[in-house]
Amino acid sequence: MKTASKIYTAIIFVFLFAPIAILLVFSFNDAKSLSVMSGVSLRWYRELFHDEATLQSVRNTLILAVSAMVISTVMGTAASVGMEKLRSRWLRSALNTATDIPMTNPDIITGISLMLMFVFVGRLFGLANSLSFWTMLIAHVTFCLPYVILQVQPRLRQMDPSLPEAAQDLGCTPLRAFFKVTIPEIMPGIITGAIMAFTMSLDDFVISYFTSGAGFQTLPIRIYNMTKKTVTPKMYALATIIFFVILALLLISNLTDQSDKKYRKK
Repeated sequence: MKTASKIYTAIIFVFLFAPIAILLVFSFNDAKSLSVMSGVSLRWYRELFHDEATLQSVRNTLILAVSAMVISTVMGTAASVGMEKLRSRWLRSALNTATDIPMTNPDIITGISLMLMFVFVGRLFGLANSLSFWTMLIAHVTFCLPYVILQVQPRLRQMDPSLPEAAQDLGCTPLRAFFKVTIPEIMPGIITGAIMAFTMSLDDFVISYFTSGAGFQTLPIRIYNMTKKTVTPKMYALATIIFFVILALLLISNLTDQSDKKYRKK
């Protein structure tokens, strides 16, 4: 039974990570082939760093992801605190349900509905271009926000509610008690939520495609446009770099959770 479970686990991991492994290996291939390894080379990495259009799309993606992460983290933390302080269970449940909708709703429905709203508002105010960087940012904050709330709320529930009250009894104002006591207690959840918001924004294509303007192109949209012609091995190199960046963020998130658990046990 143990042998069968190990084999099953190994098959699952091969199924999940074999495509990524192939991409990593062939990003160092000296030729364009995805079937024949003609030699190990950093050729595609060098060409990647000389491709100005791709680098610009990477910069755009990072600017968008970091902006969405910061805004959604601040808003999500504030929303979580406010929702946990509600006395009405019915209202809290209704807000939690409304928060879950962007996560469960298909991306294409969210993207189309946001696009229609932005176009409507743009025409209402007589704007020449209804879609721009700002519409993409609003869209990304919209679908990143629930992930932050999902990470911060459990931390608030685990926190001893008497801690902020004790700080206020010792002379802290409610605002000072929030920043000195509540924020440090829920910081692991905030960090995890921020990382999730960053990765979700970095990865998104469907919603970005429907809400992007003509002058702002993210990396997923550029790769999609390239598939109409051909995807060069430079994209393998770029995907490899992104994979290791995301892997590092996941390790940071897991280490934060583990250190927090050890601290709580003490």
